[in-house]
Amino acid sequence: MANDSWKNKSDLILEEIIRRKDQERIVDVEEKKVKIAIFSLHGDFYAFYGKYVKEILPPMTIHYVPGSPDFIPGVINVRGEIESVININSFLGLPDSASSPSSRIALAVAGGIRSGILVDSIEEVLDIPDSSVKPPLDTLPKSIREFVAGEFTHKDKLVTILDIGKIFGKITL
Repeated sequence: MANDSWKNKSDLILEEIIRRKDQERIVDVEEKKVKIAIFSLHGDFYAFYGKYVKEILPPMTIHYVPGSPDFIPGVINVRGEIESVININSFLGLPDSASSPSSRIALAVAGGIRSGILVDSIEEVLDIPDSSVKPPLDTLPKSIREFVAGEFTHKDKLVTILDIGKIFGKITL
């Protein structure tokens, strides 16, 4: 009889534990993530959404095209395809950067336009939670603000996301 009483108490305790666990159960929802390519310009960090960046190219010969705007230094040959190159510093009104071994060309596609974009270096390509992207600060220079899609913090540094579609849209005007 004492055994039955003990068994009933342990069953009751176990049922109560299970009931409480069911109440506390947290639904694990997978948060939407976005791929980001972080790059540097004059020591500041910027990024492009990864879905627009098709390839990261090492520095290569850029062939000057007469009559091009100042922010287009020329074209490159990528496996037989001729691609324009945008000097993003010049386009955003920033001082030019010296070319270095860490310089890269981000080959991007948006709005039916494909072009290379010169950057000082590619720092990292990673997935971030979509919710970590915040609206841009009002303190950004106007020449940059119109091309900003948002900002986020990575490794205690503010990273400004540039909208490739808006950049390409402005170039085609």
